[in-house]
Amino acid sequence: MHHFDEPVYMISIVAKILDIHPQTLRQYERENLIAPSRSDGRIRLYSQRDIEKIKTILRLTRELGVNLAGVDVVMRLKDKMEMMEQELSEMRLELARMRNSSGVPPEKSLVTKRSIYEMVIFEDDILK
Repeated sequence: MHHFDEPVYMISIVAKILDIHPQTLRQYERENLIAPSRSDGRIRLYSQRDIEKIKTILRLTRELGVNLAGVDVVMRLKDKMEMMEQELSEMRLELARMRNSSGVPPEKSLVTKRSIYEMVIFEDDILK
């Protein structure tokens, strides 16, 4: 079995799988909606991830009547949302680690020296 991101399908195979004309795939590439890999001989190779993205494009255009410019906007927003969800997930994990640890991480604290005392200053809401 191939990895989800491994480019293994030629344009004719993808066109047959999705029941579309190869020119449709070329058009999507010209519109920068997809970016298939290329072999050494410049043959387009698609991964399973590419196929899933093309299915999404087809759903938007066929079922919802979105034009290709609209598809571009939707896909960019979708990618941005996924990136933000990933960042939010990472922040939640960091917050959980902070709550479970007894100390304040260095990037969240400021240590200053005054006389013989060390002072740690941090925001109150970090420990809540």
